[in-house]
Amino acid sequence: MLEPGTEVRTWLAPAKVNLALHITGRRDDGYHLIDSLAVFTRFGDRLEIEPAEQDDFSVSGRYAAGLPLDDGNLVVRARDALRLEAGAQHAPPVAIRLEKNLPIASGVGGGSSDAAAALNGLARLWKLDIDDRSLARIGLSLGADLPMCLKSQPLVARGIGDEVSPLTAFPALGLVLVNPGIAVSTPEVFKALSSRDNEALPPLPKRLDFHAVRNWLTATRNDLEGAARSIEPAIGEALKALKRADAAFARMSGSGATCFGLFETGNVAKRAAIAIRARHPDWFVAATRSMEVSDGEA
Repeated sequence: MLEPGTEVRTWLAPAKVNLALHITGRRDDGYHLIDSLAVFTRFGDRLEIEPAEQDDFSVSGRYAAGLPLDDGNLVVRARDALRLEAGAQHAPPVAIRLEKNLPIASGVGGGSSDAAAALNGLARLWKLDIDDRSLARIGLSLGADLPMCLKSQPLVARGIGDEVSPLTAFPALGLVLVNPGIAVSTPEVFKALSSRDNEALPPLPKRLDFHAVRNWLTATRNDLEGAARSIEPAIGEALKALKRADAAFARMSGSGATCFGLFETGNVAKRAAIAIRARHPDWFVAATRSMEVSDGEA
């Protein structure tokens, strides 16, 4: 049995950025079908997990206020779901501390990424003999974004988000994430959709670098952006701010309201973030880079 205080591990729960998001249909149960290229960033929430005498969960950070500390939080539900799968004798009590750096309900998978980090972290801490498919099944029971967040690498997601295809090569991208301080309800955005049967993503170019990715993105969409902007016009202001800061490409991520700008280098992204923050000190603004994958790593 693990002794309290003997092992503390920190896990990054990265922001998920949907570079492109096409809505390709709707199932009879109401779930929408997607075709999305997603990347994960070096910026995100953080989880500290360690053995404890009894379960404990706490939250700190800029966006901690108002987050539930019971099973209304996906991290707690992830812990309990994995314990149920493993058996209580293999899953002793843990203290989990969440540092909440990402805005809530902001289209970058914050809660899902937190839960995925908890599943991955607890599986390691508890030394469980559990495969990726079983973790993805548990994750999907918590939310459609969980299977892709469990991978946390460049990927294409289809189905309801559960059909995940990691890419074998994808470059690191300089990104600025901007949220104008508003939360957007995902169900409300889907309800406002005008079209639910759109074409799938075009094939990715064979050779991927910054310019190829940017050019490919111009032939894609986020089908949720128009609906989200009709609910929260401030999303348009965030996109304008990114373009004013010379983003090579700007778009809303997920169901919003966070938008991303693409920049050729990390340093250019940092300078752009400083400029946007100076004009909009109350907004969430973060310069970061996406995680890359090289041939053979996936």
